[in-house]
Amino acid sequence: MKIGILSSGGDCPGINATIRGVGKTAVSHFGMEVVGIRYGFQGLLNKDYTELDDRSLSGLLNLGGTILGTSREKPFRRVLDGSENEKPQIIVDNYHALGLDCLVCIGGNGTQKTAYKVSQLGLNVISIPKTIDNDVFGTDITFGFHSAVDIATEAIDRLHSTASAHNRVMVIELMGHKAGWITLYAGMAGGADVILLPELGCDIEKVNKTILNRAAKGKPYSIVAVGEGLELDGMQGNPTSRLSRQIEAGTGIETRETILGYVQRGGNPSAFDRNLATRLGGHATELIAKGQFGRMISLIDEQITSFPLEKVAGKLKLVQPDHDLIIQGKRMGISFGI
Repeated sequence: MKIGILSSGGDCPGINATIRGVGKTAVSHFGMEVVGIRYGFQGLLNKDYTELDDRSLSGLLNLGGTILGTSREKPFRRVLDGSENEKPQIIVDNYHALGLDCLVCIGGNGTQKTAYKVSQLGLNVISIPKTIDNDVFGTDITFGFHSAVDIATEAIDRLHSTASAHNRVMVIELMGHKAGWITLYAGMAGGADVILLPELGCDIEKVNKTILNRAAKGKPYSIVAVGEGLELDGMQGNPTSRLSRQIEAGTGIETRETILGYVQRGGNPSAFDRNLATRLGGHATELIAKGQFGRMISLIDEQITSFPLEKVAGKLKLVQPDHDLIIQGKRMGISFGI
């Protein structure tokens, strides 16, 4: 068999480890041919690929980014001028021209949706969920999330010393789009005093009350972790500056902001993510060998399994209000702004 591998969407720690897991298992165990398709679906449209063998798949386990490159090409997007979208047929033609028996798509929510549409064209597809946001439906955790939480937690740790030295409120914005997974996990692990999640919303008066109560108890500094997708005053996106101003105005305590940004997505994957990526990649190749297509590889209850793409596409996995960390955090006096 001959399989193609592509990575699509944002970069993420662990993509290379996944490429390695798929490729080495395919070559060494199943005797398959493997090609890497450059720059996601854009490379499939342009027939831009490279042969992957045991040598080219070496040295990838701890390497950040993706050796294949990535893009946000959406081949099924409606053509604005109303003309027929020829990209789906180009994908079919190039898939057959390359002699592929299966296409492995590594990516987040958008990629899962595109992978499903590609499978609807009659092509054999296996997808592997990838995102630091951890918001892909059908899996307990995505590789990249653990690495991002480690980075975000270290950043919060470092803010504690500055906040305490100056008796300030430090507001740190973390990534995740509409999902607050990184903010919740890093906020709890880093000892944030206020954790604001997009899923829960925010009452600024309650946030300020928490900060003032801490000051009254002899704790004149606070750490506020906020998800980038939080809606504040009915407005979406980049809430950190507005939040900082409202906290300083409402408490009288000097407030500073930090936007961690793409640092969370860069660098080498954690040991956990390396092992998860390896397991996901290996299972993907096993399904290909068995002829089981149209599925997303997932981690459920610590076991590697798979989920039908049709049940994944277009869905988000968001933090629920009854999550254990939220319940425990509230019991410990941490404010979630509600």
